[in-house]
Amino acid sequence: MDWERKRMRSDYALYVVAVIFFLLTAIAAGLLVNQPEQPVWVVATAVLGLLFIGIGYSQKPKLKAAAMEISPPAPPAPPATVTEVVEEKRTATVVETAPPKIELTEVQGIGAKREEQLKGQGINSVDDLAKASAEDLAEKLKISPKITRKWIESAKKLVEES
Repeated sequence: MDWERKRMRSDYALYVVAVIFFLLTAIAAGLLVNQPEQPVWVVATAVLGLLFIGIGYSQKPKLKAAAMEISPPAPPAPPATVTEVVEEKRTATVVETAPPKIELTEVQGIGAKREEQLKGQGINSVDDLAKASAEDLAEKLKISPKITRKWIESAKKLVEES
């Protein structure tokens, strides 16, 4: 469902307000028949009713240009013909590449901020983290050694898997 259908149509609410003003116009004309201020009430409520109809019309959703344009049907495509078949032989070359670098954020519990803190302490890769001391790292980062042990264990598993 697109946005135009989801939101409430404000033009309907404005039309309702206009109808209310027209009803007030009729009531004012009926009740104030012999009153000197009758034309003021009738004219004021009628003008407000017309004003709200105009505002409601300006808030009415516009039709999309694509829906308004009617394009003629496309002519049928000519049948395809095959004139020549060319076979190509390819040779495969195998290139050995280094294993993909594992990011520190792939270690469970390490986000972007912690990655920056670890890099500030000289730990730039998962290998560096796997070789680090949990107690030293915890002391430098001012966090619990239990957390750093979990990081180091997770880093060792990632290094073994790669």
